[in-house]
Amino acid sequence: MAELLDAGVLALDARARAGAPELLIAPGEDVRAQAGLGNLGIIGIVFPRFRDGRGYSSARILREMGFAGDVRAVGDVTVDQLIFLARAGFSSVAPERPIPREAAEVALARWTFFYQRAADGRPAAFDVRHGNTRG
Repeated sequence: MAELLDAGVLALDARARAGAPELLIAPGEDVRAQAGLGNLGIIGIVFPRFRDGRGYSSARILREMGFAGDVRAVGDVTVDQLIFLARAGFSSVAPERPIPREAAEVALARWTFFYQRAADGRPAAFDVRHGNTRG
């Protein structure tokens, strides 16, 4: 998808929305401790450094909790991370340094099969091979 929304925000899927996050989750903060998340449209998860992977877990937990809004990666994210962010449940990114839409499209289309189950709802290669498309 990789559509450019407002102010450098890049949509990764159809759940992405324009606007600012109503809540920012810091690295190491437990998203399960937050109340009233279902009433929010956009939750931002902060990436202070691209090598800090704690935000991936926060996004996955939000999706497993049933949050259907926009989960946005905010901060030091790169084009190389986009497919992994989408797999973890992120629906948009607000990177410190702009990511060209064309480069994002290429990165998101790079792989069509995955061995791991993830929050993006796509079945793992093992499930497809054995007819279990529920994921």
